[in-house]
Amino acid sequence: MEASANRTNTRPVAFLKKDSLMTRLRKNMSSRWQLYLLMLLPIIYLIIFKYVPMYGAIIAFKNYIPTKGIWASEWVGLKYFYRFFESYEFVRIMQNTLLLSFYSLVAGFPFPIILALSLNYVNSRFFKKSVQMITYAPHFISVVVMVGIVLQMMDPRIGLINTLMRYIGLPTINFMGIPEWFSHIFVWSGIWQNVGFSCIVYLAALAAVDPALHEASVVDGANKIQRMWHIDLPGIMPVAVILLIMNTGHVLDVGFEKILLLQNPLNTSASEVIDTFVYKVGLASTAINYSYSAAIGLFKSVINLVLLVLVNRIAKKAGQTSLW
Repeated sequence: MEASANRTNTRPVAFLKKDSLMTRLRKNMSSRWQLYLLMLLPIIYLIIFKYVPMYGAIIAFKNYIPTKGIWASEWVGLKYFYRFFESYEFVRIMQNTLLLSFYSLVAGFPFPIILALSLNYVNSRFFKKSVQMITYAPHFISVVVMVGIVLQMMDPRIGLINTLMRYIGLPTINFMGIPEWFSHIFVWSGIWQNVGFSCIVYLAALAAVDPALHEASVVDGANKIQRMWHIDLPGIMPVAVILLIMNTGHVLDVGFEKILLLQNPLNTSASEVIDTFVYKVGLASTAINYSYSAAIGLFKSVINLVLLVLVNRIAKKAGQTSLW
């Protein structure tokens, strides 16, 4: 009898909660319809340009023939995935992709933080604004122009670096023709281009740090390094963790345009990555294979998603800020 009474008592409560939620939603829709209308625009964009194209991922499991269409093409299952895994180029492509990605992540992640911390303690407003302008400017240079600058500077005959090396009596080096130099050129030119723009987020996070903490630490005799370590770094750590998680979700995305433009027959062994391989197989090849390129692209996306979820869970377990 008591159990039945409990059941009868809980049912109306559940319905009340459901009705109250719907009522609140209805009130919000009626009073704040402008905000929902604004929110509708990005939702439509995501549906049209992000979710609808997922339909085309089916061709990774089919022997896609354009004249037949997607549904009329023959199902082949995981054939093209196995073909990629068993390819003699698979190990080399994965090594190059992971090397460039983790090299960029490890080398490039601390520099925006260091720049933001340094600018935060600059007293001269003119000097601070000048450094910000100089470091931000390369970010707005297009990839094509940036690669042109890099190639001109690295040119073995007229390049600035080789000219200086000849001036001091050192032999010239064909940097773009030596595979071992490719990763260093790619990573450090990227850091130079993006470090200033990336530090904007950290400067905004530093602006939110309570000034009272700095005032108390100064009274206690803390120097600037100690204030950076014990006040500023913990203050921006949540932002840094979020950015690290998001960057990990793009581990296999290493910048297709820049790599393709820097690539030449001499450094292909170190510069061939998943994105350039997909481009060559799916568009630039004489025997275009859409299904094979789609399978490789889908494999890359799945790995990125798994890494994103994994790193987010690790950050959550460690007590840090996470995406969800």
